[in-house]
Amino acid sequence: MIKPDLDKARRETSRWLILQCLDCARPLGAGEALLLSALTDTVPITQLEMRRELDYLHERDLVELSGRSGPQWHAKLTRHGVDIVEYTVDMQPGIARPQKYW
Repeated sequence: MIKPDLDKARRETSRWLILQCLDCARPLGAGEALLLSALTDTVPITQLEMRRELDYLHERDLVELSGRSGPQWHAKLTRHGVDIVEYTVDMQPGIARPQKYW
């Protein structure tokens, strides 16, 4: 019997929800406190986990991060991040984007 990797699913879902939240916050972006508040109702996530996922999205050029040396990070979608959220480009593994149904 194959056991599902729940931690992996949680990380990938968190990444998708972060992208969706940042899409709603366009063009200004959002601070990590707002993102953390929005996600904790859906996916239990700590500040460290949030920063890890933001860093992952930054490395994939989906978000711009500012304030990394300070106490509060701020994230904003890049052009490619917007394309991912709007389903205009194909998605590589690592983010739990649902299948397009329309």
